[in-house]
Amino acid sequence: MSVIAIIGAGPGLGAATARRFAREGFSLALISRSPEKLSSLREDLAAEGVRTSGYAADVQDAAALGAALQAAASELGPIEVLQYSPVPRKEFLRPVLETSADDLAAAAAFSIIGPVTAVQAVLPGMEELGRGTILLVNGSSAARPNGNVAGTSIAFAGESAYGTMLHDALAPRNIHVAQLIIPGAIGGGDPLYAPEALADRLWAIHTDRGPFRTTVGEPSA
Repeated sequence: MSVIAIIGAGPGLGAATARRFAREGFSLALISRSPEKLSSLREDLAAEGVRTSGYAADVQDAAALGAALQAAASELGPIEVLQYSPVPRKEFLRPVLETSADDLAAAAAFSIIGPVTAVQAVLPGMEELGRGTILLVNGSSAARPNGNVAGTSIAFAGESAYGTMLHDALAPRNIHVAQLIIPGAIGGGDPLYAPEALADRLWAIHTDRGPFRTTVGEPSA
């Protein structure tokens, strides 16, 4: 059975993605830094008939994140789809003149070191399967720097550059790398940004294997 690992799983997009991929027969590995929130999410999904496995890990703890993904692969099998979509933390969302070197180091750990750690953990399994998809989910500052949120603007840009290089390097191995940029508030009332609509978009990216970057509300590029 195919396996998706959702890093940063929560009650919005993470839960919607879990439901969407479960309908396609995927096994689900949910990773969150909060054991309590993870347990609650799994209970809610189980009440809907969606079975999941859960692993607590903070994306800023590379050793814990790698161990969680290895545990998921050992329990469920090689991970075919990796979704990296943790919500940025408030301490990264500062204006550029208020952003310190320590702030940037934390943001880089969150949005650059975290994805690299996750990819390195799942890549051997994808190569064993002969296929795979890596989905990076970001906000608009990944494409357009915003001085009001300097940490994410800088770190998302690094994550995007890493993803672009991965896309080119892994395409010949039948491993697709894609970035979904969501410029609006998830679940904020606009149907375009409803978690279920975004989960459908992520499923389409996985199956259609199109361009590296897709921005919600704009033509694919």
